[in-house]
Amino acid sequence: MVSKLRAWLRHENVSKDLLLLLLIGGLYSLGIFLSSTFVNIYLWKQSNSYTDIALYNMSIYILQPITFIFAGKMAKRVDRVIVLRAGVTVLSIFFLTVLLVGENAATFNIMLGALLGIGYGFYWLAYNVLTFEITEPDTRDFFNGFLGVLQSLGGMTGPLLAGFVISRLDNFTGYTVIFAVSFGLFIVAVIVSFGLSKRKATGTFSFKRIIHERNHNINWKRITNAHISQGFREGTFLFAVSIWIFLMTQDELSIGLFNLVYSGFSFLFYFLVSRVVKPNRRKKAILFAGLILYLNVLLLLMTYNMPLLLIYGAVGGIFFPLFYVPYLSLTYDVIGKAWNAGEMRVEYIVVREIFLNSGRVLSIAIFLLAISFIQPESGIPYILLLVGGGHFVAYFFIRRIDTKAMQPSHN
Repeated sequence: MVSKLRAWLRHENVSKDLLLLLLIGGLYSLGIFLSSTFVNIYLWKQSNSYTDIALYNMSIYILQPITFIFAGKMAKRVDRVIVLRAGVTVLSIFFLTVLLVGENAATFNIMLGALLGIGYGFYWLAYNVLTFEITEPDTRDFFNGFLGVLQSLGGMTGPLLAGFVISRLDNFTGYTVIFAVSFGLFIVAVIVSFGLSKRKATGTFSFKRIIHERNHNINWKRITNAHISQGFREGTFLFAVSIWIFLMTQDELSIGLFNLVYSGFSFLFYFLVSRVVKPNRRKKAILFAGLILYLNVLLLLMTYNMPLLLIYGAVGGIFFPLFYVPYLSLTYDVIGKAWNAGEMRVEYIVVREIFLNSGRVLSIAIFLLAISFIQPESGIPYILLLVGGGHFVAYFFIRRIDTKAMQPSHN
């Protein structure tokens, strides 16, 4: 079966582990897309508080990098697949907890955010390290592009199905059903993980040393600065847009329809970008996509009806793949050619995540500060305009990165 799939994909270097990692990524995406957007709406409908939603998301982004450090230490002592399995298990526990606390979830917003951040930390540390180890430079764009396809499929089907179920069932019953389905998908992902080959690491965990590597490796400094900028947009946008849509439409199904359009275009363009954007075109793609994504924020701010919202989603669905596929590949290339990357790959992934989430926390901190002085309904457009240029600004950090130059060894 694996050989047939390899032939279909026309990639002779595609291994069993790579395919299983893609399958786990697909299950993860479907489980998260089914529920993650609607957890924010679930909390909103209970508390009607922007502060509660922001604190829930900030808890995620504070605990995620802290967990990355702990998970990184584990990955240097035990099988990385075990770390991945731990992340999926904690994510399962998160959805089980949401089911148990039910209509009191808003009271436990910080605890729920912390639990989700811990799950994300374990999962993404292991997933990123395994991606780095299992892919090669000639399969990296393919992997990132195909993973994007799977994520887009999850984004197309998950929110639409969830929105339909939630809008058809009374009170919070629909939310309970969807969270239960997500719980089941993560259990399946745990089972699939047992098919991955064992991957152990040796050596000590020295993430502080890799932070200091920024002083020696200008490419590493540039890419980590770019991740702060990336996180600066994501921190607020990952929750504010869904709340914004819900407030305008008062209908969960509209959020599902928005995600269907966004993910439908993403599905097509992740597939195309992975085949069209070659390494020598990556920076131009990042610049162009980052600029369009920033200009697209203006459309969101002028949008007061569903058709324009769908146009905003379509534009995002086209240009996010054009940004992320070359950006992720460039990041892994920088790490792959950095000092002592073979032994320190875990530390590089941890440090990258610390900088990414620093940008996210900074973004939400600005959001919380702003809504303490001005009414959220009138202030949110200006906040989105401020943080929305993160992907565009990221280009100016990566434009001088030279991936052809190997970094010299040093003490």
